[in-house]
Amino acid sequence: MAQRILIVDDAAFMRMMIKDILTKNGFEVVGEAQDGAQAIEKYNELTPDLVTMDITMPEMDGITALKEIKKVNGDAKIIMCSAMGQQAMVIDAIQAGAKDFIVKPFQADRVIEAIQKALS
Repeated sequence: MAQRILIVDDAAFMRMMIKDILTKNGFEVVGEAQDGAQAIEKYNELTPDLVTMDITMPEMDGITALKEIKKVNGDAKIIMCSAMGQQAMVIDAIQAGAKDFIVKPFQADRVIEAIQKALS
């Protein structure tokens, strides 16, 4: 059965890019969200195997959403997505329970490697 993934990013273009990488590699994208609040809602509704979460978003940032999802499910697998130069935020995210992080612009092999590692 294909692993079910929720994509969270405020930029539709980034969601489309990552969705393309995932579907070409046999993953099922079960939903998309454009901010942290929506991410929590969709996570609870869809119970995906993994979440890709942007760090910087309006309404609620990815780190806050990560912490909220972890409260609901301590075993949630979440990979953070960040632009270059957000190292401090990435460290915060890992400490808050993120499994890994991928840097934008996305490189397909790095995205797949991070996801396979988090799911194994």
